[in-house]
Amino acid sequence: MLVVRAARELWLFLPPRRRRAQFTMPHDGAASLGHVVQALGIPLTEVGALVVDGVPVNAGNRPPDRAVVEIGPVPRPQRFPDARGFVLDVHLGTLARRLRILGIDTDYRNDADDDTLVREATEHRRVLLTQDRGLLMRRAVRAGAYVRGRRPDDQLADVLDRFEPPLHPWSRCTACNGPLTAVGKDEVIDRLEPGTRCRYEDFALCRRCGQVYWHGAHSRRLDPIVDAARSAVRPRRGT
Repeated sequence: MLVVRAARELWLFLPPRRRRAQFTMPHDGAASLGHVVQALGIPLTEVGALVVDGVPVNAGNRPPDRAVVEIGPVPRPQRFPDARGFVLDVHLGTLARRLRILGIDTDYRNDADDDTLVREATEHRRVLLTQDRGLLMRRAVRAGAYVRGRRPDDQLADVLDRFEPPLHPWSRCTACNGPLTAVGKDEVIDRLEPGTRCRYEDFALCRRCGQVYWHGAHSRRLDPIVDAARSAVRPRRGT
């Protein structure tokens, strides 16, 4: 038997009967602490400090019978120095678009299966973002995060709060994630509608997929997202 104290930030992963300051659970003494945590429904990607009977331990520790186990949340902001960017599962398409608007390297495909997502995260050093706890519990996932919130606004706020990624708005293609390059109007004029040719002078081109961008009416509807993101990240950086 173990006495478990899980941080309140982790209660969303627990069944309602265990969402309290302390509870007990069976333990045979053979399972590692990592297995214990995931058996409770908490992905290890969401766990920070692990403490057994007052002593910090790692996930490989095997707690003794009647031990008091404390499970802490991942500290924020969380850093992955070697990470190239993010890869998102198929249910987070709107979040992917918003991250790209902010210039954050974001891999997303609406037909990617779980094996593809794990492979992309592993081979290309990306942080896997998902709301699938089972996916985060895969052994091959080294860097991942459960995205909190149902609304895209809340999801974006959670990712920005957790990782504080550098923001470079309007520098990535929202369609393919390719980098945008400023181009002269004459270079793309044959792709523009007559009204666009008359109203706008500044354009950017995705060199990967050929999409043309300009800061028109549609872009201005997205300006509040950019402004909110900058406000959310700036105070914590002290800038």
